[in-house]
Amino acid sequence: MRSTAVARGARGAGVWSDGPGRWLAVALVGFAAVFLAVGCGGEGSGAAGASPKVIRATTTTNFVTDLVEQVGGDRVEATGLMGPGVDPHLYQPSQGDVQTLQEADAIFYSGLHLEGQMGDIFVKLASQTPTVPVADVIPKKMLLEPPEFAGAYDPHVWWDPMMWKMTVDPVVEQLSEIKPDSADYFEQRGEEYKQKIEEAHALSEERLSEIPEDQRVLVTSHDAYNYFGERYGFEVKGLQGISTESEAGAGDVQDVAEYLVENEIPAVFVETSVPRRNIEAVQAAARDQGWEVEIGGELYSDAIGDPGTPGGTYPGAAEENAETIAGGLAR
Repeated sequence: MRSTAVARGARGAGVWSDGPGRWLAVALVGFAAVFLAVGCGGEGSGAAGASPKVIRATTTTNFVTDLVEQVGGDRVEATGLMGPGVDPHLYQPSQGDVQTLQEADAIFYSGLHLEGQMGDIFVKLASQTPTVPVADVIPKKMLLEPPEFAGAYDPHVWWDPMMWKMTVDPVVEQLSEIKPDSADYFEQRGEEYKQKIEEAHALSEERLSEIPEDQRVLVTSHDAYNYFGERYGFEVKGLQGISTESEAGAGDVQDVAEYLVENEIPAVFVETSVPRRNIEAVQAAARDQGWEVEIGGELYSDAIGDPGTPGGTYPGAAEENAETIAGGLAR
């Protein structure tokens, strides 16, 4: 399969700043040209017509790109809009992105407001191109709803492998609908990918079990690991909220530092898609209180690694995270 990752991170206001509705006002001003492009452009070729020789899929995060690549094999050409190190909470689509979306036979994105800046674009394109929010298949009763953001769910479902495994089925179903003669092929590859996810979960569980229970506290830049904590028995503390758009203040830094000192937590962790300055500030604040806390390593959070590296697939990234966390805390 050919895959193209386009990493264009941009900063700006979005869905996570003041609630689910606020970003519409921003979108009307900031994305006017983009929405016009959606309205005036051509239709995706996957909505009708003969089964394509190779399905052209456009994806958002590289978690989703990996998912579509693994299921689609050589019968899908996936173009990912967000590459390694790109923060989906803050990502603003360009007019070129809209063109790429319009030319797709199918669009796959994570959903649950993760790609908050792109919500209206997906709604608009869904009338002409199959558009699949893969995480919507997860039962609502399994989702976490942070109290500070009533009405919205924590979108970081991929860090519970058993939940992310559920997202395979909607990809298999959509690809099979577009290319029925390859349905068995997609089904087989989907089952193989589920097996890889289960194996990554088993390896992670085994490695994380080495951490003493009183040391199972995961402190990171933002709340990307709540599902991980639920699955593997960790208390999770993020310096920022579930979106990186919320800024950590001096009080937040001091509160986390005091917790580290009181509980003698040996390590904190930075993230590949979030600047490390806030975690370094926590480290310095703990040191000022007489406790030396190490930065235990860098974790994949909202993006996996570079293609061709061990962390460049979802199962590989999950295993690397478990290894990094265990290495920092199992002392």
